[in-house]
Amino acid sequence: MRAVLVVNPQATSTTAAGRDVIAHALASELKLDVVETQYRGHASDTARAAVEDGVDLVIAHGGDGTVNEVVNGMFSAADLGDRVMPTLGVVPGGSANVFARALGLPRDPVEATHRLLRAVADDSGRMVGLGKADDRWFTFNAGVGWDAEVVAEVERQRSRSQHVTPALYARTALSCYFRMARQAPLISLQIGHEEPIHQLHSVFVSNTDPWTYLGSRPVRMSPDTSFDTGLGVFALHNMHAYPVLQHVAAMLRGRGKPHPRNSIQRADVGHLRVTCTEPLRLQVDGDCLGQRSAIEFFSVPDALRVAV
Repeated sequence: MRAVLVVNPQATSTTAAGRDVIAHALASELKLDVVETQYRGHASDTARAAVEDGVDLVIAHGGDGTVNEVVNGMFSAADLGDRVMPTLGVVPGGSANVFARALGLPRDPVEATHRLLRAVADDSGRMVGLGKADDRWFTFNAGVGWDAEVVAEVERQRSRSQHVTPALYARTALSCYFRMARQAPLISLQIGHEEPIHQLHSVFVSNTDPWTYLGSRPVRMSPDTSFDTGLGVFALHNMHAYPVLQHVAAMLRGRGKPHPRNSIQRADVGHLRVTCTEPLRLQVDGDCLGQRSAIEFFSVPDALRVAV
């Protein structure tokens, strides 16, 4: 079986020695090419070339951003013609690894590699549904508003060599909350063909559950959403402290059930549209895509085969 291992050497939990061990183990069973990413978008370019070359398995070793780039690269090649889509393999190497953990894969990269090799030997895999935000695929979440502001600020601090930790995310989320709580609601949400809902502060879109992790603790925003359903939607009418704290506490307890007077929660949604009276930031899988005034979200069932 031909495979390409796409490695992000800057990922939080990767080391040169660990990458060598993983590559050696995979090469013992696969006809393997290894590519270490050198620039933003390199993982996407590599995955696209792998699909065009007829590779059987594309393995992403890095964090959720690396996985997202690989997935988008694979589909960019598949969209050009009648190409056979390779299977995706994931070896976690980031700080959160939400997609891998939602699939039940081990957090330890070496254990995940052995699990991947067993899956290849047994031809074991599953189809997963994905989400799309306009033309960008996402594997586990996307959002407009609060979470996108947090992602943008964490990216800014990372660019200044700040070490990314759950504590940094928590502090950043708190500071963004206080800033946004003073702002007017700018978002309208239309779910399917329903009437739009106006004056929202944030819209969170899930492709699976948990939404993310705070260290080892799962954040359960849409408990009825999985890779086998449509999208989950959670939106906030206001940013008042007490109901927001209620939501956060419920999510950390694993309930994820909102207070209906302050929020909207829906599951198994096939299509939704978000519009903003002023451009707001959009994030997908923890990657900020800049500001948008309108975004179409779609659920794509059984979009990709993943080795598990």
